[in-house]
Amino acid sequence: MNLAEMIRTIPDYPKPGIMFRDITTLLGDARAFRRAVDELVQPFAGRKIDKVAGVEARGFILGGAVAHQLSVGFVPLRKKGKLPFTTIAAEYALEYGVDTIEMHADAITAGERVMLIDDLIATGGTALASLELLRRVGAEVVAAAFIVDLPDLGGAERLRAAGVPVSTLVAFEGH
Repeated sequence: MNLAEMIRTIPDYPKPGIMFRDITTLLGDARAFRRAVDELVQPFAGRKIDKVAGVEARGFILGGAVAHQLSVGFVPLRKKGKLPFTTIAAEYALEYGVDTIEMHADAITAGERVMLIDDLIATGGTALASLELLRRVGAEVVAAAFIVDLPDLGGAERLRAAGVPVSTLVAFEGH
C-alpha cells in the first residue's frame, strides 16, 4: 500500500496556489490508518518514551493512537483558549500574522521523554512552538513524527536543527 495515494490533494485550498494534503481519506481507511500509526511508531520503537504530545486537531487522532500503541500518556497541544486549566503558551508566525499554541502547565513533569506528533510539517512554525512549550516545562523531546512532509518549506530540517530526530512517512515536493 502506498500511503501517498491514500492522501487526497485539494488544489487551491485554503487559498489559490496551495495544494492542501488531506489525510482524512487515509484516516478513513482502516488498513492505511493502522499502517500509518505503525510506521509513525517504528523508527522510535525501543526508545524510552513517557508521553506523546499531539498538535490540534489531526495530531490528536494520530497522537492518541501512537500513545496507545506505546502504552504511554497523551498530552494535547491546543489553540489558545481551548484548555480549561492553567496553561503555558507559545506564539508562532503564520503567513499573515501569528497564532498561539497552549498546553496545561502540569501536563508534563520535568525530565519526561516526549514524542511530538502531527499530521503534516510545512514551515515548522507549529512544531517549533510546540517544542518550545515542551522544553519550557522540562520535557526531553526525543522524537517528532509526521505523516506528511513538505520538504520545500524546510520545517523538518528546522526541527532537526533544533536537536529533535524527525520521521515522516510521505513527502510531497513542490507543496
